[in-house]
Amino acid sequence: MVFPYAAYLRVYEPVTAFPEPARTLWTAYADSRRRPRRIQALGVEHRQAARRLVAAPPEVVPDRESRDAYVRRSREMIYVCPWETRLRSWLAFERFRERTAAAVAASFVPPIVAERAAGEFERWKRTGRGLDPHIQTSTWHVPAAWFVPFAASERCLMLGAPGTGYRKPAEGLHEHAGRGPTTAAPARTLIYVTSMSEARRRVADAIPVVRGGLPSGEAVPLAAGRLETLGRWLAGFHPHALVELDYGGLVHLLDDAALRADESVAETSVALAGMRRGEAELAVAMYERLLARWRPVRALESAN
Repeated sequence: MVFPYAAYLRVYEPVTAFPEPARTLWTAYADSRRRPRRIQALGVEHRQAARRLVAAPPEVVPDRESRDAYVRRSREMIYVCPWETRLRSWLAFERFRERTAAAVAASFVPPIVAERAAGEFERWKRTGRGLDPHIQTSTWHVPAAWFVPFAASERCLMLGAPGTGYRKPAEGLHEHAGRGPTTAAPARTLIYVTSMSEARRRVADAIPVVRGGLPSGEAVPLAAGRLETLGRWLAGFHPHALVELDYGGLVHLLDDAALRADESVAETSVALAGMRRGEAELAVAMYERLLARWRPVRALESAN
């Protein structure tokens, strides 16, 4: 299966942070045999979305909220990241309508279907429920701001089929392992996982540095406004949550050597440290490496 060329930023909250009856339901779900396992979950999400979009007429928003979630376990605690497919579909469709001419949008979604979805979303908003899902999505690239909450040591890379790649887990959040053959099911993924406290601290520390800019006045790929938006999103979740950056389908746009060499998080961290110390040349060099890596990937969006 070819996944969407998208990356994901996810928040996993402790199951104890959910009110009843959700807490009991998610606890049982974590031990259920029916739930998609981590290695399969993205594929299941994609297949469900594809079936909705090829329906006649297309189902831009599911009738009911998803009962699925991504699940992690750490230090005997269950962490849950609900898919919230309905909310995410509403938000994505709202962005689509805002950025697309009405005549063009109508060729994808019949106006009567679009108006029904918009009306249902407005009624849902009036219930007062939050509009910040546990999952953010970015197509064709990883936003520079998403690298800030993580550290290089929190990287986990898996390549290809068993015996063909290596896995480097994040200490404290994954089992310890070094270089060597993978023994898990066939997978290709690059993720980072950190604690919410570290994610918030790193973003908060970066904001004044980025706002101050470089002494030379050169532009940098990080924007203080986007970091502030990211910080507000993180602040809406439990302080003991986990934060995950998943390269998702983007790993299929990069070969094994490129993924092994991808140190975007480390380069962002070094660039920020250089800006903090006034070492403009170091910061610019790191940002140039970051841009050089992602510019060809983003260009594929408009390639024939």
